[in-house]
Amino acid sequence: MTDEITEKPVVCATALGKSYTDSSGAVVALGGVSLLVNSGEFVAVCGPSGCGKSTLLLIIGLLLKADEGNLALIGQDIGGMSASSKSSFRAQNIGFVFQDFHLIPYLNVMENVMVPALAKPIGDAPARAKALLEEMGLSHRHDHLPSELSSGERQRTALVRALLLRPKLILADEPTGNLDRDNADAVLSHLANYADNGGSVVMATHDQEAMKRAGKRLHLDDGLKVVPD
Repeated sequence: MTDEITEKPVVCATALGKSYTDSSGAVVALGGVSLLVNSGEFVAVCGPSGCGKSTLLLIIGLLLKADEGNLALIGQDIGGMSASSKSSFRAQNIGFVFQDFHLIPYLNVMENVMVPALAKPIGDAPARAKALLEEMGLSHRHDHLPSELSSGERQRTALVRALLLRPKLILADEPTGNLDRDNADAVLSHLANYADNGGSVVMATHDQEAMKRAGKRLHLDDGLKVVPD
């Protein structure tokens, strides 16, 4: 009889804490938040602006170091990783979608989409980029600069960039915040589809419609977990 193989969680965060200091003293941005995300899950981290959603995503995305707690991604303990190892791990396993798009202004759409392939070259990157842009309704925008795109087109470009390398985890920080309802629904549909096909998505949002698209929700209030739903 063989032992059953249990897939490791994509995200296993335990009691993460982060504080900042300003003129009034210490400010708790995140206080003891835990989160478990498995393959194929679409998780919404919900709550009002300033509650710690973005801080949590930045820590999970290895762009910010927690002051306390433990984090493992895809079965690897992040605490013992060097800065260069974190950078390499992030490039190979995590895709980002930000509210403000973070497209490189002097690169056209195709060039922006191909940026992740600089860190992790894959043979089918150009063909995959072209196919994804067509799927997102951007096939006519390959050569356009970000300044020539609408907000919806910029966010869809950013989503294609995040999807290019087939990352195990996509982190989306308020991905519908600058979009009209039609474009927001299109972005949410693509994120949900990615999770349905085995990827994992963690989305920070205060958009009620976006929350409904997620299979699991975690509510934050002033950096503290309130209740999963």
